Amino acid sequence: MAEKKTTKAAATKATAEKKAPAKKVCKKVEVAINAENVGFKAGDVYQALAAAEKALSVAEIAKAAKITTEEVYLGIGWLFKEGKVKGEENLVALA
Repeated sequence: MAEKKTTKAAATKATAEKKAPAKKVCKKVEVAINAENVGFKAGDVYQALAAAEKALSVAEIAKAAKITTEEVYLGIGWLFKEGKVKGEENLVALA
């Protein structure tokens, strides 16, 4: 009888280990900082805003342009400097 309890406990433990959620792995994002790359990201941000025809959050721009939020910030900085975008209540819109 003791053997069955041990076997059952071991089986329960093995089942619990299988159901445990996988650990999340954080990827380190590296963005090339050069005029060409930043200019392309600015173009991606501009195109996403133009297509949406409304103010978007950084996360929405990243999703629409299929780029990272870090790249969105690079592009927004470029466009702010050129006067192409403006900030509206934590949203970014074309100027």
